[in-house]
Amino acid sequence: MTAIRTEALSRTFGPVTALDNLTLEVQRGEIFGLVGPDGAGKTTTMRLLTAILEPSAGDAWVAGHHIVREAERIKEKIGYMSQQFGLYVDLTVEENIRFYADIYQVPRRGLDEKIDELLSFSDMLRFRRRQAGRLSGGMKQKLGLCCTLVHTPDILFLDEPTNGVDPVSRRDFWRMLYQLLRRQVTIFVSTAYLEEAERCRRVALLHQGRLLSCGTPAEVKTVMHDTVLEITVAEPRRVQQLLKESGEMGRTALFGHKLHLVTADAVASRRRIDAVLQQAGLPAAEIRPVEPSLEDVFVAVLSPGEDTDAVTR
Repeated sequence: MTAIRTEALSRTFGPVTALDNLTLEVQRGEIFGLVGPDGAGKTTTMRLLTAILEPSAGDAWVAGHHIVREAERIKEKIGYMSQQFGLYVDLTVEENIRFYADIYQVPRRGLDEKIDELLSFSDMLRFRRRQAGRLSGGMKQKLGLCCTLVHTPDILFLDEPTNGVDPVSRRDFWRMLYQLLRRQVTIFVSTAYLEEAERCRRVALLHQGRLLSCGTPAEVKTVMHDTVLEITVAEPRRVQQLLKESGEMGRTALFGHKLHLVTADAVASRRRIDAVLQQAGLPAAEIRPVEPSLEDVFVAVLSPGEDTDAVTR
C-alpha cells in the first residue's frame, strides 16, 4: 500500500528551482531516506509533503490525500519534526508533551497512559520533570520525537533529526525509529549522515532539486560504475595532495584515517600510487578494492572532478 506518492512535483522560489519534477513512491510501513547535500531540496520536499508549501507544478498524495486539495486531512495523519522543532525550554519534558497533545487535540482520556508509554519508549521516564532547556541535544531530539508521536500519526516526517547529535544519541534515536516500524508507522527521513541512510529500506539521492537515483542502498550504489580503492597510509591528507598534484588520477576522498580513490582503471591507479609514494620517500601503502558505500557514491556523483573530505559527519 502506497503511503506517499509524488508525480513531477516541483517548487520554485523566483528564479530558483528548489525541487524539479520529483516522482517517487513510499510504501506503508517502510523507512525511506532522502539524501543530498545542503541545497539539494530535502527540506522543500518535506514542506511540500506536509502541506506547508504548495507546489509550483506537479502533484503528490500523502496517506491517500492530495497535498493541496486535502491539506487539512493530511495534517491529521502525519507527524512532522522539522530541523528547528519548537520545544519550550521553560516547560518540563512532560509539560512539552502535554502541550503538543493539546495542539493535536488528543483526547484527555487515556492521555496519562499515552505519555507514560512515550516516556518509556524513549527511555526518558526519569527525566519527565526536567526542563527541556536542561536536556542534552540527543535528549531534546528524543523529546521532539515524543511530541511528534503524541497523536499517533500514520506517517512520520523527520528533517535531519540527528543533525549535530552525538553518535550514541543518534544510535538511540534510530533504535526508536525501528521500534516504530514494527508498529507499521511509515517514516520519511532526510539525513546528511550517509551511514544512517544505509539503515533505510530505500533511499532517494537528490542533487540541486533533481532525483539522481532511487532504490535500496545497494541499488543506489550501482549508479557508480568505477572501482573504489581504499588506501591505508600514515598521512592520508598529504598523500591525497600528492596524488592530486601527480595528475591523471581518479577522484579521492578522506574517510577518517583512510583515503578512498574512485578510478576507472584500478591496476594503473595502483601503479601510480606506488610511484607517487616512492618518489615522496613515503612507506608503501596498503591498497585494496572495497565495495562502494553511499559516501563514495555521494562523492563520485555529486562532486565530479573534485577531491574532498568524506561528506558524513
